[in-house]
Amino acid sequence: MYGSSINLETAKTLAAPAMAYARAKQWTMAVAIVDVSGGLVYFEKMDDTQNGSVDVSISKARSAALFKRATKVFQDGVAGGGAGLRILTLEGAIPIEGGVPIVVDGKIIGAIGVSGGTSDQDGEVAAAALATLS
Repeated sequence: MYGSSINLETAKTLAAPAMAYARAKQWTMAVAIVDVSGGLVYFEKMDDTQNGSVDVSISKARSAALFKRATKVFQDGVAGGGAGLRILTLEGAIPIEGGVPIVVDGKIIGAIGVSGGTSDQDGEVAAAALATLS
């Protein structure tokens, strides 16, 4: 399910629409792009973004790449309670929307992580960026 890792040029190309979308909404955001192993490939942060969003965006991207799923899946699991709370014991699993695998030709090549707004806003920015993939 993993493909060749995203390269720097593609990562920059993917981050640009995320930042543009956030600017249009007047949301201050941090955007991280990681490769298939969760290694940081590209990072960008808007001025006045809260400092905590730097590490959170990277962690969301890593979580999405390593666990092959959007971090919203973990968020929904925790919100459901019961057995879903087991997610909290998974090292590196971030249960906050905004991390999404980057899939090209059916293979994960990395992931994007967005932080700075509400979890819904973070997810919206990540989705806007992924919608530009051809």
